[in-house]
Amino acid sequence: MSEAARRALRSLPAHGDRPSPPHLRSLRLRLADGAWTTLHVATYRPATAVRVVRVPAPTPLQAWCAGRGVAEAVVGGFFVRATGVPLGELRTRGIVRRTVPFAAPWGERRACVHAAGGVVTIARRPELPAEPRGDLLQAGPLLVAGGAPCVAGDPEGFSAASEQFDSDITAGRYPRAALGIGRCGRLLAVAADGRGADDAGLTLAELAEALVALGATRAINLDGGGSASLVCGGALRNRPREGDGTPIPGGRPVTTALLFTRR
Repeated sequence: MSEAARRALRSLPAHGDRPSPPHLRSLRLRLADGAWTTLHVATYRPATAVRVVRVPAPTPLQAWCAGRGVAEAVVGGFFVRATGVPLGELRTRGIVRRTVPFAAPWGERRACVHAAGGVVTIARRPELPAEPRGDLLQAGPLLVAGGAPCVAGDPEGFSAASEQFDSDITAGRYPRAALGIGRCGRLLAVAADGRGADDAGLTLAELAEALVALGATRAINLDGGGSASLVCGGALRNRPREGDGTPIPGGRPVTTALLFTRR
């Protein structure tokens, strides 16, 4: 990303009612057409373990974390809204969990987060072991590879198979969430506000460019819209909204999440 694009990210002052932990930044991002949106970015050191969890019953992420003493988490993958069953491949502790598969042939191609043995990998499914150890969460699309955006076209079929979602997630600006890996193994958990008067949200391409500006060399898109949720320091940091802009206090219920803990 250009230096001018990096300068488009501006730090926000801390909110008095929600003091920010030192590893969290809230940034204002000016987009190419003059619109603005807010990014919330939690940065974790390499000595951070990532764990995939399946929430037994759909629950807002902040409430689920509070009930279990979890301080750091971001929303995970997509799910079937009517039933709460996750979409795409899901493994915890090496065990395959019940899900609704992505429509063929896209389930064999879509990107995943894989965490095993203290190593976190973001890659499309063919690049990972057929029977991986540890935790695996399939979401996508892959946003950044080799330090550059990689969302051109529809290589993972999110537009071609949009019938599995509430809308075509490749079309337009939405609240978004993502996980990135930066230099030296730093992790970036990101949530972008949207659907508000002062928050336009992001396209997938804009999200990818923002992640590159933040230093990500690999990154994956996670569930977004009203489900986009980032819990940092025990508090929900972004502002989830419904499609009509109505705020969702505490966030929408989710069914999977990525947790961050010190190893």
